[in-house]
Amino acid sequence: MKTLPIVLVAVVALEHLYILWIEMFAWETKGKSTFTSLPEHLFTPTKGLAANQGLYNGFLSAGLIWSLLISDNVWAKNVALFFLSCVIIAATYGAISVSKSIMLKQGLPAILALLAVLFLS
Repeated sequence: MKTLPIVLVAVVALEHLYILWIEMFAWETKGKSTFTSLPEHLFTPTKGLAANQGLYNGFLSAGLIWSLLISDNVWAKNVALFFLSCVIIAATYGAISVSKSIMLKQGLPAILALLAVLFLS
C-alpha cells in the first residue's frame, strides 16, 4: 500500500485502540467524560459490558494493524478493506441505534481510509 492509505488505516487502528483503552481500562473515569449520554450511575454496573465492547474494538484494531504488516499488497489491501468495512458497518449501526455522531467520529475516518485503500493502493 502507498503512504496515504497506510496513514489513514493506521489512524483508524489507533482510534480503535483508544476506544479499547477507554472501554476496558478507563470506563469509570475517562468513559464518563466520553460517553456523556449514559447516566453516571450506570458506569459501574456496565463495566463488564463496556470491557466486552472494548475487546471487539481491539479486534478491529488488530486486523487493521495486521493489514499494515502483510507484505503481499493484494492480501494487505483485502484485509484492510475487510476490517475497514467492519468499522463502517459498526459505525452505521451505532449512528442508527445510539448517536449520529458515531458516524462522524468513527465512520468517516474509516470511509476515507477505505476509499484511499481502494483507489490509491
